[in-house]
Amino acid sequence: MKKLLFIYNIHAGKGQLKSKLPAVLEALTQAGWDVTIHPTQGPGDATATALARAGEFERIVCAGGDGTLHEVAAGLMALPRRPEVGYIPAGTTNDFSKNLSLPRGMEAVARTAAAGVPRPVDIGRFNDRYFIYVAAFGAFTDVSYNTPQPFKNLFGHLAYVLEGATRLSSIQAYPLRVEHDGGVEEGDFCYGMVSNTISVGGFRGAPAEAVKLDDGLFECILVRLPQTPAQLQAVIRALLQMAPDENGLVVSLHTSHLHITCPEALPWTLDGEYGGAPRTAEIQNCRQALSIVYGE
Repeated sequence: MKKLLFIYNIHAGKGQLKSKLPAVLEALTQAGWDVTIHPTQGPGDATATALARAGEFERIVCAGGDGTLHEVAAGLMALPRRPEVGYIPAGTTNDFSKNLSLPRGMEAVARTAAAGVPRPVDIGRFNDRYFIYVAAFGAFTDVSYNTPQPFKNLFGHLAYVLEGATRLSSIQAYPLRVEHDGGVEEGDFCYGMVSNTISVGGFRGAPAEAVKLDDGLFECILVRLPQTPAQLQAVIRALLQMAPDENGLVVSLHTSHLHITCPEALPWTLDGEYGGAPRTAEIQNCRQALSIVYGE
């Protein structure tokens, strides 16, 4: 019988996993897996567990938010051989799951995680760390980890919007040099996003046809600081469409790597979690580095 490690975060999102846990475990077992369960013990535990025990299993299924999936992937990327990964989204926003054609309902998703089709996906490397679907800096990128969990539980992804609205008067621009596959961009940028997803922060961004999880390319957006309300509105429209704006404030790129330098500390988030504040960020697409289970 094939062996499966089930890593779950009972505290993720609105705690919806707690009541569904018996049904989820039954679905995994009925699919023919010998299931070992591991409840996470705190930040970083999913990474440590995946790293230490991956060699014992053919598949790891994680249940929780995107942060739980991020931790599991980070642990596996330190290994030369990596088991397949199934994902049961149970967090507040669950951005990455929107790429995977998963069914509705946690029990149905569990059946997919157990019996769905594993496909190779790209993983991002950020200096000596990894991310699955987004690395970002600048305006509002710290909202996801500074928003209190009870606020997230009550309002869902609207919590991010409400928290972010309080920051409008304090947007900062950073002087950057951004080297990428097609050349160099220089200037003062207030926001940047390097992504491999159709959804960020609960909002669908890049058109699905433009995002391929296994093509070795990131979708990248860089935003120069708007100077007028009209420019700000144009930037917002461009971000919603993941496209350049008429004022040239939004730069849109497809690239396999970026080398970003800043003369001051530049705070980043990786998959919604704090990623440090380096002055130099080397970002590389690790093409088809991990196999993640899709739905139909």
